[in-house]
Amino acid sequence: MTASALRIAAAIASGQTSAAETVEHALRRIAERNPVLNAFTGVTAARARAQARRIDALRAKGQPLPPLAGVPYAVKNLFDVAGEITLAGSRVLASRPPAHADALLVQRMDRAGAVLVGLLNMDEFAAGFTTENSHAGATRNPHALERSAGGSSGGSAAAVAAGLVPLSLGSDTNGSIRVPASLCGVFGLKPTFGSLPRGGSYPYVYSLDQLGPFARCVDDLEHCHAALLGQAHPAPAPRDATRPRVALLGGYFEHHAGEQARRAARLAAQALGAQEVAEFRGAAAARAAAFVITASEGAQLHLPHLREHYERMEPLSRDRLVAGALLPACAYIRAQRVRGVVRAQAQRLFQRFDLLVAPATPVPAQPLGSESFDLDGRSLHTRSSMGLLTQPISCIGLPVVAAPVRTQPGELPLGVQLIAAPGREQVALDAARLLERAGLSSAEVVS
Repeated sequence: MTASALRIAAAIASGQTSAAETVEHALRRIAERNPVLNAFTGVTAARARAQARRIDALRAKGQPLPPLAGVPYAVKNLFDVAGEITLAGSRVLASRPPAHADALLVQRMDRAGAVLVGLLNMDEFAAGFTTENSHAGATRNPHALERSAGGSSGGSAAAVAAGLVPLSLGSDTNGSIRVPASLCGVFGLKPTFGSLPRGGSYPYVYSLDQLGPFARCVDDLEHCHAALLGQAHPAPAPRDATRPRVALLGGYFEHHAGEQARRAARLAAQALGAQEVAEFRGAAAARAAAFVITASEGAQLHLPHLREHYERMEPLSRDRLVAGALLPACAYIRAQRVRGVVRAQAQRLFQRFDLLVAPATPVPAQPLGSESFDLDGRSLHTRSSMGLLTQPISCIGLPVVAAPVRTQPGELPLGVQLIAAPGREQVALDAARLLERAGLSSAEVVS
């Protein structure tokens, strides 16, 4: 699956290949590569073949095909898929009945013609940044197999980076799309909070969870997002669009980034014409508030599991949930108040700028099993600190494109965040496309 989603769809529509051939190729590649990568926890081969046959039958009759007809994709295993058990990375849920219907976004991908080929590995209950799942095993980074793919949507990013599928879906609560996109060197989109329906997806934090796509090029990412919105094609850009006002985020985002991350953000900002370095003064408070909200809401959701299945839960995720259950209500209330103050600060920033640029992760992918990493002489906990730079943005629900930026040959991938105002996903997508066309941002298939 080295071709882009749009090229695959065009080849099927023109008769250059068939949906059936495309699906068989994807299933073979998954069978060959997944035993090493561990990106997939399940393959929906029968469903994929049946859908491919329907697409080929439509074409044989001369009927128009939907925009992503025949394009293989996969979803993080917290999306409901009819006939499959929604595990959300946990064996606690293994005794649940299979889902009776697809998640709403899976239904929209189906209407767009995309072909679901499987379910993807994740941190248990999406509570982590490394996809080192003690039940399903760790997902390995295609660029360096001894290193983490990031999380919690690590399987989603790794599957795209390794060319198993050109598109995948994940979720982002505190950075779970942007972190693995950065570490695996692919594009990821966290849309504006609330802009996509979450029906049929297993929740983690109701007031932070957002679903979104991964891809290896911006055009694919944009068209997948359009499909998730229920649109046949992306909305055309306004003709009178002016060059966006761009700023590089300094302060917190510089202090908590290593040299490679700072260098990537500077290069991206310069390429986009940034004239200023801006400071998001509420970033540290926003991250603290996100921690409290995540811990409190996540714990309340999983209290029955903690009471009934304590020993069966993944230990690290379980311990975080236990700590969250002990938080007093006043801490949660204060965190929500902080959230409102920080959101107002961000609104003032967007009165001056259309786009903010920041690193996506403080460092590149770390070795599997790493308890900590070094950041300019400071030792930071890996599982909690890989989201240092994404959590402040999650807290206030802004749309972000994570775009890979390689600053020197031989470096491991690392991405930048292209952050826009609420509802302005197109600004971030257009910026990512500019970086891509300038040759600064690209995602290569790791064969």
